[in-house]
Amino acid sequence: MHSRLYLAVLLLFTAVLSIPMACKKENPELPDLEIDLASLPLDKLSDYGFFTGELNELEPYKGVIPYELITPLFSDYAGKSRFVWMPAGKSATYTENGVLDFPVGAIIIKHFYFDNDLRDPSLGRQIMETRLLIRQDTAWQPASYIWNSAQDEADFTVLARQVNVEWTHFDGTQRSTNYYIPNKNDCKGCHNVANELLPIGPKVRNLNSNFAYANGTENQLDRWASEGYLTGLPTLTSVPKVAKWDDSSSGTVTERARAYLDVNCAHCHNADGPANNSGFFLNYGEMDEDKLGFCKTPVAAGQGSGGLDYVIVPGLPDESILPFRMNSTVTDIAMPELARSVIHEEGLQLIRDWITSLPGDCD
Repeated sequence: MHSRLYLAVLLLFTAVLSIPMACKKENPELPDLEIDLASLPLDKLSDYGFFTGELNELEPYKGVIPYELITPLFSDYAGKSRFVWMPAGKSATYTENGVLDFPVGAIIIKHFYFDNDLRDPSLGRQIMETRLLIRQDTAWQPASYIWNSAQDEADFTVLARQVNVEWTHFDGTQRSTNYYIPNKNDCKGCHNVANELLPIGPKVRNLNSNFAYANGTENQLDRWASEGYLTGLPTLTSVPKVAKWDDSSSGTVTERARAYLDVNCAHCHNADGPANNSGFFLNYGEMDEDKLGFCKTPVAAGQGSGGLDYVIVPGLPDESILPFRMNSTVTDIAMPELARSVIHEEGLQLIRDWITSLPGDCD
């Protein structure tokens, strides 16, 4: 009897002692992710260690922070999952002009995917590509990775490629397009500010919103600051914020249209962009109505004007060049020129509604 009791107590004591060891083994303190800039770009996306578990689940590793834009760039109805990583001890700096100054070694990670059914993301998706922007010592460098059909790896490529993709649209119709995966030079065509390659999306005004993180909802800028990824952040009440283009509760039709044009067009149409010779500037802070295209004749005539006289005719979208070009997929007419092979019907309608709301005329 005593020997049995002794044995039971011994087994219980041994089990209790083993619990901390088992917990420590199952939940070790993860080391910081280290990436050698000199070795980049790596051959495979998985080589970076950005994600844990199955790669296509996109479960971020320690220090890889997900984020989203209030108003994103349209890319043929592709969804996007965005993340940012910075080396230990490095952080971006808040600047008064609303552009984040990222440190050397920072990497912006953006996955492009198509939901099988835009009405129900739970029905699965196909990840097409992952684009990295890597802050090297002297400049940002792009790197593109194409996902395989098994959806378990993405391989580095410098070549452009077209991939057919199909989905069920918001209205229940079946849609398809030849999705274009750009080459390195294509990236430079959009991410061009004064001939320097820079990020487009992660500006302060487009990040100033709440995000549902795994451990709770928090303002994204606050989270970056608390994680050591952002310094110099003032109180949020003094930080600019754009409207959400498809949410009428977030702003007026003008505010939503300007946010849409800012992220979809202003990377070219600004004083330092590739389309600076047009005199047609759509950056969010532009207030000059002539530069915004109101009753402005185009610099270059031809089929791109559609036989119309002005970029924007207040109150009359059908007489305005801007929606005419947005409503086309024809080369030399369609705008934006890159990253779009289909018409963004909902975005086009927003711009038409905005122009309709504008007072005045061009007589």
